[in-house]
Amino acid sequence: MTSRFHPTATDARELEGKRAVVTGGSRGIGAAIVRNLLGSGAAVVTAARNPHGQTPSGATFVEADLSTADGVRVLADTALDTLGGVDIIVNNAGGCRSFHSVLDLENDWQYTMDVNFLAPVRLNAALVPSLRESGGGTIVHVSTTATIAAYPMLYHYAAAKSALETYAKGLAAELAADGIRVLSVCPGNVETPASEAARRRIVEYFGGDPGSGDLDTLAEKWAAEIPLGRMGTSQDIADAVSFLVSPRASWITGSNLVVDGGKTASLA
Repeated sequence: MTSRFHPTATDARELEGKRAVVTGGSRGIGAAIVRNLLGSGAAVVTAARNPHGQTPSGATFVEADLSTADGVRVLADTALDTLGGVDIIVNNAGGCRSFHSVLDLENDWQYTMDVNFLAPVRLNAALVPSLRESGGGTIVHVSTTATIAAYPMLYHYAAAKSALETYAKGLAAELAADGIRVLSVCPGNVETPASEAARRRIVEYFGGDPGSGDLDTLAEKWAAEIPLGRMGTSQDIADAVSFLVSPRASWITGSNLVVDGGKTASLA
């Protein structure tokens, strides 16, 4: 029986020659993912509505509104023209514009579904043919632990990400024969500019005053509820994604990796 070499975590250039597309890569978790992929040797195209001044040096940035079909098409076309093909897709972009009752169907539902669910569906459809031509590849969807335990005002966001996770499992089954792995990552409470903005809106939703210390109190409450004793960082999530797209995860597909310091496990 022949043995096969499997790279380890010490193989810093394990993605040498790979071509990656990362959505929402101009700040926070997305920027950390882009930095990791670049550091592992991959060429990276990333996109967001604006660069936020944090897009890692070395990546090609595309300004595109991924909540629209046209925006996704611009990213896909630019990525294929720039890279000549794609081996890795990381669907990281997401979020919601407002918090509200689950019954408020006219406020933000369509946008939330477009950016969190339909954008990955459209981008994958545009780029999977290139992964097939490459002889395989990896697709990672960044979801959220809100699909496990959602805040009341985040049901629209959780519903969109739940749809994404279900879709990812079906896609994994469909593409396995092509050597394409499909996975999801569920971050918990992570310190990013977006999470700080979310805390501000949560405080305001419940009638609090973000400027009175309520914002810090909520952050402390979240951290205290995490068994590992701290909020996550963008790097924590980026490192999980780096593992999943690497050869070290070559026998993993259809899985959903929760990265939340043990928070949701403590709810069981």
